[in-house]
Amino acid sequence: MSFIEYGDTIKDGDTAIVFLGHESMFPVKVQHGTVTQTKYGVIRHSMDLIGKKYGSKVTCSKGGWVFILHPTPELWTMNLPHRTQILYSTDISIITMMLELKPGSIVCESGTGSGSLSHALIRTVAPTGHLYTVEFHQQRAEKAREEFREHGVEHLVTVTNQDVCKNGFGVSNIADAVFLDIPSPWEAIGHAKAALKAEGGRICSFSPCIEQVQRTCLAMEEYGFTEINTLEILLRVYNVRTISLQIPDLGKAAEDNSSTGFDSSNPSNQGSPCTNLQQGTVQFKSGVPQREMVGHTGYLTFATKSLF
Repeated sequence: MSFIEYGDTIKDGDTAIVFLGHESMFPVKVQHGTVTQTKYGVIRHSMDLIGKKYGSKVTCSKGGWVFILHPTPELWTMNLPHRTQILYSTDISIITMMLELKPGSIVCESGTGSGSLSHALIRTVAPTGHLYTVEFHQQRAEKAREEFREHGVEHLVTVTNQDVCKNGFGVSNIADAVFLDIPSPWEAIGHAKAALKAEGGRICSFSPCIEQVQRTCLAMEEYGFTEINTLEILLRVYNVRTISLQIPDLGKAAEDNSSTGFDSSNPSNQGSPCTNLQQGTVQFKSGVPQREMVGHTGYLTFATKSLF
């Protein structure tokens, strides 16, 4: 099993995603002789998982069933154990695009945290690229190494335990892009510039507070970065549902329409709103925004290393 290569069959030692519903999933490490408890009953790894195909529908001991999914960076972001605050797919997608990442890219990252962004970066630069990720906290760095090894991507990532603001990334003039998610990113801008290739590259800094953004932008200008811009991504989700409205009483015109007879079985009327003339209502599909949404997560500041 690897996060960057799809495998058909569940094997001993794999990390799989147990899917109970769209709002209920969790990761599990598949092991011989182990059982996993769910609200639908017990899943026996040896009998119910190992040897089955990913995507299989597995019946639990109480008669309920779950799906077993192959892990992806997106599913891992939704289900990973949180050691820190993490970046979600909304921000990750714009980071990947704005840093102009592709297979073969070399990326430097700090800090590693829970590894949400790291898995997405690894999948993007594979199979010939590499991620150099720096984590200040020793236990988090060790846990990240362990997860990368279990997920089959350890050959694509180097984890370093050090202070990036004092010691940098441990590499020079090789990176196509640098990403910073640390409390004081302005202190690491000089090290980021040193890590980027001589012919240039892109940098991104994630900060939750605008005061951090201001100091980071000043540091970027001081070190000669150009095309500095800051943006914020807000995701607004719409629910598509059927709405019924009363047909207004328009007098004679409405009576004329009723006399024509609306035939819902007529192919020419298939795309028309469903009208119930006897009850005086019409049904149609409508997109309605959710009453609550995820608001501010952080500011993303992007810049380019100048060649001059």
